[in-house]
Amino acid sequence: MFTLRTPDAEHLSHFLARQRTAPLTYPEVGATFDDTLPAGYRHTRVGTELGTGAPAWDRARAGIREWAAHAAAGIEIAPPAAPIVEGTTVAIITSVGPVHVLAACRLVRVVDEPDRFGFAYGTLPAHPEEGEERFLVTRDGEGAVRFELVVFSRPHDLLTRLGGPVPHWIQARATRRYLQGMRERVGSASAT
Repeated sequence: MFTLRTPDAEHLSHFLARQRTAPLTYPEVGATFDDTLPAGYRHTRVGTELGTGAPAWDRARAGIREWAAHAAAGIEIAPPAAPIVEGTTVAIITSVGPVHVLAACRLVRVVDEPDRFGFAYGTLPAHPEEGEERFLVTRDGEGAVRFELVVFSRPHDLLTRLGGPVPHWIQARATRRYLQGMRERVGSASAT
């Protein structure tokens, strides 16, 4: 949904209520955790080193829980403290110049293991794209902490298709900011 006004709390409440019962817009649910991403979508696999040791790991996990990557990308999540729980539906609000984009996603998979933490969310009908994004922090046997982002997406509606390279540019900008935001949250500046 594209608008010139920032959505207020009442609008967001109604928007989320409608999206909570909506079906996902793609069939390959959970595929961001697979080695091979589904055909017919743009793919992104990127990652960055965040640091080493227990403090870095704790900050990385907290960053995922607090939606730090999204905040760094200028993306507002509603509700603001949405829990990282499978089935949670969130509104995603971002701006491109004077235009605000209001979209909806649902957490489709959550990983909470000793050395892996994160989630994947998938698009709902009120999203200009269709597909999935995975936000995951990992820790190896040496204590090195890494943030990984995996995405598959394609335009969902006519306006997005007509946007040509603009939606891809917006997603690439968000990806860079996600990585930078997690590095800043954890306190490291190295990228790969």
